[in-house]
Amino acid sequence: MNYFVYIIEQEQTGKYYIGQTEEVGKRVEEHNGGKSGFTGRIGGKWMLVYREEFSTRGEAIKRELFLKRQRNRSFYKRLIEEYNRSGSSAGYSEHSGMPVTPEKKTY
Repeated sequence: MNYFVYIIEQEQTGKYYIGQTEEVGKRVEEHNGGKSGFTGRIGGKWMLVYREEFSTRGEAIKRELFLKRQRNRSFYKRLIEEYNRSGSSAGYSEHSGMPVTPEKKTY
């Protein structure tokens, strides 16, 4: 089983939400269906803009917490831009002190 850390962006406002899950596609559908507290209150369409894959939930939670603690929009934008250019999160592992597994974008 693989675990993912993901960032979704609200289309109209540009707000970000960071989470972790086993099933990214299903989780994004839940966000868009209003079945998640924060994103449900904001509403609108949420788009998957970033994801990282981990072999354990513990690693995913550690990375999720690291990203949430950044509270830095320019950091998130750089992370997303690099991901979109390369198709992986490679190059950002030094920020978290843990290895990040590059993967193909298949969403």
